[in-house]
Amino acid sequence: MSSTTLVTDTVTVFSRELRPVLRDPFSVVFSMIQPLVFLGLFTPLLPEVEGGSALQWFVPGIVVMSCLFSTSFTGSNLLFEIQTGAHERMLVTPLRRPALIVGRALKEIVPMIVQTAIIVAVCTPFGFDLHLGGVVVGVLILAVMAVGLGALSYTLALASKNTEWLFWTVQQTVLFPLLLLAGILLPVDDGPGWLRALSSANPLTYVVDAQRALFNGEFPASTVLAAVVASVAVAALGLAVGTRAMRRSS
Repeated sequence: MSSTTLVTDTVTVFSRELRPVLRDPFSVVFSMIQPLVFLGLFTPLLPEVEGGSALQWFVPGIVVMSCLFSTSFTGSNLLFEIQTGAHERMLVTPLRRPALIVGRALKEIVPMIVQTAIIVAVCTPFGFDLHLGGVVVGVLILAVMAVGLGALSYTLALASKNTEWLFWTVQQTVLFPLLLLAGILLPVDDGPGWLRALSSANPLTYVVDAQRALFNGEFPASTVLAAVVASVAVAALGLAVGTRAMRRSS
């Protein structure tokens, strides 16, 4: 009975969080501006690869980047609710505290799917070879990662509360090292040992590697498994930390 109530509450929160996105889909496009700029500026500089377009290597990384940008920004919505008192009103409703974080985090899957579809649709006419099966598997893995990243962003918002500058300082400080160490824009294979070690400790690295293989129509078991483990670990960490922070929220 309790699990049914938790599921119902989660669906309620999920629906509440999704409605603004459906009413104003521009917010989904806005978070894609920087990834699309990178796509437009970096693609002409990419060397030609044997047997296909350089987009096969670059587009999966841009998809992950788009997910990283949108999920890391999403905590600002909760921060706004905290500042306006809307979050405090949610806390006094009968909704269970874990549902408040889980429902919000699950909402991140929808914008991620839309953004991936837009990026793939934009790039396909320019030589990107679409492998639908691989893309679908890649999106499923990325969806799990998006839940964890979204939950961590909401946790940061709860920790920041009325200190908005703290949220953006931490978000920007963490965002770009994660992006660069994952090899999204440039490969790190030929970098110094310390850089490769940091890249190996970055869970996003394994997701990017899997996306590149899957988007190219390949299904290497070890690479995909590593991405699944990394995504599940981030999701579990994000939801655990987020649920704890939401329980303590006041």
